[in-house]
Amino acid sequence: MATTEPTVILKRCTDYDPERIERIASEGLQLMNLQPHGRTLVKPNVVASGELFPHSFTRPEFVEGVLRALRKAGNSLEELAVGERSGITVPTRFAFRHAGYYEMARRVGDIKLYHFDEETQVEIPLYHQGRLRNSFFTPEPVARADFFVNCPKFKAHPWTTVTFSMKNYIGIQDDRHRLIDHDHALNYKVADLQYITQPQFIITDGIIAGEGRMLTPLPYRLNLVAMGNNQVAFDAVCCHIIGVDPRTVDHIRLAHERGFGPIDLDQIRLEGDVSLDEMKEMASGFEVGLVRVEDYFKGTNIRAYSGPPPSDTDDYCWGGCPGALEEAIEILRVYDKATDEKLPPMHIVFGAYEGEIDARAGEKVVFMGDCATYRGTIGSKKVEIESLYRDRSTIDPETFKVDDIFVKMMKMEKLLLERRNEDVMRIAGCPVSVAEQVLMLVKLAKTKNPYFDPGQVIGFVSCYLSMRTRQALQRIFKQPYQRSGPTIRGAARPDQNRPGPEDDISLERN
Repeated sequence: MATTEPTVILKRCTDYDPERIERIASEGLQLMNLQPHGRTLVKPNVVASGELFPHSFTRPEFVEGVLRALRKAGNSLEELAVGERSGITVPTRFAFRHAGYYEMARRVGDIKLYHFDEETQVEIPLYHQGRLRNSFFTPEPVARADFFVNCPKFKAHPWTTVTFSMKNYIGIQDDRHRLIDHDHALNYKVADLQYITQPQFIITDGIIAGEGRMLTPLPYRLNLVAMGNNQVAFDAVCCHIIGVDPRTVDHIRLAHERGFGPIDLDQIRLEGDVSLDEMKEMASGFEVGLVRVEDYFKGTNIRAYSGPPPSDTDDYCWGGCPGALEEAIEILRVYDKATDEKLPPMHIVFGAYEGEIDARAGEKVVFMGDCATYRGTIGSKKVEIESLYRDRSTIDPETFKVDDIFVKMMKMEKLLLERRNEDVMRIAGCPVSVAEQVLMLVKLAKTKNPYFDPGQVIGFVSCYLSMRTRQALQRIFKQPYQRSGPTIRGAARPDQNRPGPEDDISLERN
């Protein structure tokens, strides 16, 4: 029987040897008395991948070792699968290809790869107090999983300080649903996502961790494989490793307060062949995220200004447009080393900003996002920017629309063409995504467009067409499901994964 005691296991591992990782994962499963069964699903972090994003994703060798250990320890496995939704509006197929996941799946054999942007989305009802909305949507493979494995990358994050196990849940939604509440409420959204399901096994790739950023992190050698059976306890220990108080990371604190697990070390069983103190010493100086946008762009041609978002509790939109701009510039710096020299002087404004905007004639002033507001003088002109913000509670997840990457390209091209002779402009959205801000900077600075990289554009278009074809076929041929399907999980509660008698679900036909 699986142990219910919150347990975190720290194991030293110096390289990406699948056999070594398999042994470590097997030891962790055995120590926590965990036996994979039924539909076993592994959720890695493949937000981006490839040679230009080498430290952003869970390495394929790591996942290979985990899958082999799960198969070896499994009992009556119906399916062993890997599923993910990548980020920055890139087809998951493209991210999997450049992460080496297709080759990895062939090596392991008899592995199902799920692309969550191509799967039926299941509605999971929520009942807890303080929820952002009454239900979430998640891909069918997540809802049907009997044994769920979270396999994140050990990284910093510019919006939530860190991205360990809990934050990896952003990838259990497709684009249409993940961007709702991806703003000043992001930490609350991550905490709410915990009610969809809880992993029985957590194992993180901390061999080479990522510090500072999320998509383009700096490599930090930790030589660590961490495992656990409780997400809150697991993330709390990872925070302690890098010298962060887990109570200061809002999604961890919220999940703890809602009963999902402990954050005090005296309530967590620690095991392994390396001590917490040794890991703290190893991680000394690890750079986390959470740098305000004004500070991030000091010394560059971008002058950033931020006012508060439309929130009663937050004076800065950590989960929305400002962080997206930080990630956008780092992506461009990866693709075009001359990005900073090419950038003309520009001013980018977020939220309800009330200060001065010191823009000279000919310098673009971009008001970013629906909540951007301003009344004042820029140069010699009076400028009034009114809020377009719509209360997020009025958004219906079933009808909410998100543009794919090529639609985003066309819309951004059209907008910037229409505003080419205007110094002041607005880009609407909540949030304005990383992809859209990349496209804006590409156009204004005339940098290389990462979406049209000559070495990748053919593969990118091929993956995009494959994704769209499968989405269309699924809409045509996928049969509707009845509510309260017997093999679908309902909303998880802090003390259990299975639904109660009042829980039900529905499956949305994409």
